Amino acid sequence: MEPFKVHILGCGSALPTMRHNPSSQVVELRGKSFMIDCGEGTQLQLRRYKVKFTKLSAVFISHVHGDHCFGLPGMISTFGMLGRTMPLAIYAPKELEPYLMGAIDFFCHDLGYEVNFHAVDTTVKQVIYEDRSLTVESIPLVHRVPCCGFLFKEKPTLRHVNRQVTDYYEVPVEYLPLLRQGLDWTSPDGRTVPNSELTFPPDSVRSYAYCSDTQYLPELHKMVEGVNLLYHESTYSSEHIDRAQLFCHSTAAQAAQVARDAHVGQLLLGHYSARYDDEKLILDEARAVFPVTELAEEGEICDVK
Repeated sequence: MEPFKVHILGCGSALPTMRHNPSSQVVELRGKSFMIDCGEGTQLQLRRYKVKFTKLSAVFISHVHGDHCFGLPGMISTFGMLGRTMPLAIYAPKELEPYLMGAIDFFCHDLGYEVNFHAVDTTVKQVIYEDRSLTVESIPLVHRVPCCGFLFKEKPTLRHVNRQVTDYYEVPVEYLPLLRQGLDWTSPDGRTVPNSELTFPPDSVRSYAYCSDTQYLPELHKMVEGVNLLYHESTYSSEHIDRAQLFCHSTAAQAAQVARDAHVGQLLLGHYSARYDDEKLILDEARAVFPVTELAEEGEICDVK
């Protein structure tokens, strides 16, 4: 099974602190890399944690608040100085396009590669990116500005050939790709050997959901049902639920309710308010509702499994 990793570059909220960087992650799957959100200082975090960014093919921006996109123009400029030639795709709410393209036009002359902007409708759940390995779907969220999360889902792989058995039945090597697709084998003497004897099942399909800034949504669990790993913002503890409601954020307990109701494999918390010097309070609150919960931390690499 190939690695499916999430690199945490920043997990703080809007107010800068010395403990946390603003939101950014890199999802790595089957040799491809995708960035989710790009807060101020993200390009330094890429270097600090030795995350390879030469393969970064797309950036997904959840919403147009500075702590989720201020780092994007600087990173785009740096890629140009490093001699990048591969196009970079940006998937974001349409409100970001004039700001981003204006910054590129003003600061990034002779960039050397294309930046292709794809406007995302944050009000619907739909596939916004697809290749041979995976799909990325938007997840509608409710914040003070148009906002969505992202669901990364592997495509099913082929079955695995059991070479010990295929050698026993003298299956020609050129027929093995058909076995991986699920076909049976018929020997020259007319005997049919079922595919289940000749192959192992394919790897299980894994998925990762990123739920950025949002008020608590009781129906959100239906859109992230059964994901292996769920990242859900937990800006506040329940003692500050009034502020969560005022600013359209979630508490740790509310994030855990979504994870519990969605039957996810694991919950990852993030986007902590600067008011907390220690996030253990947030972690304990979430674990009381959904025990399989961890705190996101800069430099952490989370395996989706």
